[in-house]
Amino acid sequence: MNFLGNVIWLIFGGLLTGLAYIICGLLTCLTIIGIPFGMQAIKIGVATLTPFGTEIMAAEDAGKPLQIIFNMIWLVLFGWEIAVAHLVHGLILGITIIGIPFAKQHFKLIPLALFPFGQVLK
Repeated sequence: MNFLGNVIWLIFGGLLTGLAYIICGLLTCLTIIGIPFGMQAIKIGVATLTPFGTEIMAAEDAGKPLQIIFNMIWLVLFGWEIAVAHLVHGLILGITIIGIPFAKQHFKLIPLALFPFGQVLK
């Protein structure tokens, strides 16, 4: 089911969205200040490419003061917009029975979109 879900996800927008996150993350990495934020955008892009079978878990070193500061900056600048987009898409997909598994994947990506620092993909 994971393979089929990921293939359908990629065909209907996951590929473009994931590549957009990765490209924007690479562009953000061009500046020294943007490297931490670019790496998190790339992480979200990878999670967006294959959400079925991917788990988002807290890292062992989560909760460090610098991660908390970066998460707050991320939340204000980028995170809330990404989270709202996942929420809206999840609500729209959740209307139909066929869209429910895809809605769950959007809802799963919301915490990563809000606070990516200190989280890992498994």
